[in-house]
Amino acid sequence: MAASPTRWPGYLIADLVLVAIFAALGRNAHEQSPWGALETAWPFLVGVLVGWVVVRARRRPAALFPTGVVIWLSTEIVGMLLRMLTGQGTALAFVLVSLAVLGLFLLGYRLISRLISWARLNR
Repeated sequence: MAASPTRWPGYLIADLVLVAIFAALGRNAHEQSPWGALETAWPFLVGVLVGWVVVRARRRPAALFPTGVVIWLSTEIVGMLLRMLTGQGTALAFVLVSLAVLGLFLLGYRLISRLISWARLNR
């Protein structure tokens, strides 16, 4: 069951919040202040927005594919390109960790939402 089209703002907010959490957790893991997470997060936040526009996520915000996958990959690719263009780090280890964590976050909650909807329908 897909989310109601009127519920898309909640999915957009969730994507943005999860990316901000990713940045804060990463900064904390490297013993940097999580309060400076916006510096780390902004390229990925732009990537989320690009993904939303590209896939027209508003139509099916809860869909794992193509919506979730496009947003996830856009977040990663655009985020890394912007980090590279602005002189921020793009070490292979960071690319791999961010790809995994962002995938878990951006696809994970959509999968959980889908499973909950499925369980409710099959009671």
